[in-house]
Amino acid sequence: METAAPVSSSPRTVSEIYRDYSARRAGLIRALTSDVDEFYAFCDPEKENLCLYGLPNGSWEVSLPAEEVPPEMPEPALGINFARDGMKRRDWLSLVAVHSDAWLVSVAYFYAARLNGNDRKRLFNMINDHPSVYESMVDRKQRENKSGGVDNSGKSRHSTKRSSDGKMKNSRSAVVEDGLEDDEEHSETLCGTCSGLYSLNEFWIGCDSCERWFHGKCVRITPAKADQIKQYKCPDCSKKSR
Repeated sequence: METAAPVSSSPRTVSEIYRDYSARRAGLIRALTSDVDEFYAFCDPEKENLCLYGLPNGSWEVSLPAEEVPPEMPEPALGINFARDGMKRRDWLSLVAVHSDAWLVSVAYFYAARLNGNDRKRLFNMINDHPSVYESMVDRKQRENKSGGVDNSGKSRHSTKRSSDGKMKNSRSAVVEDGLEDDEEHSETLCGTCSGLYSLNEFWIGCDSCERWFHGKCVRITPAKADQIKQYKCPDCSKKSR
């Protein structure tokens, strides 16, 4: 197995560090939720010391740690695969999640060390506006248990909205007239691109393939354009289908 690729460029400003944090966090959440079976299989206890990396492009990777001493940047928990079969699956995933949260913050503050105090405080507040990886993993598990799992129809859990005459029609927009109900349903929904939390005041669109949700602005889809789309595929799913 290959070692983790070195960081090609270091984020320097608050916004750059925050984007790096958000992308890495999104990858880790994906590994521990929607891709959890694949992640679990990668963490074979018979393999060498493995680490879970969230990558700046929003993906994740299980890999050997960096060989440099000291490493170019903080490393995640080492040897997560060794404990896999000695714990209950849920407890092991929770342990990986809290270590991942600690690693995310350490990476962000590794880059932020040269910022002044006000900028570091602003960065911390931006990071703290998001649920932790652990909170996101536990919340998703609770929602799945409450709803009884994924709908076999293949549609997302929120695939309709009300038209002006009160009738329900198919749509991928997360904006509905019944604002309170919709805000509660989507309160922990994260954008698949920027990992930002759902807001009732923003236009969202859901992918019919992977069922992730996105800010319209993040995938360059307007409400008018969404009304013309029968089956929406996000950029990642569009690439896979080519």
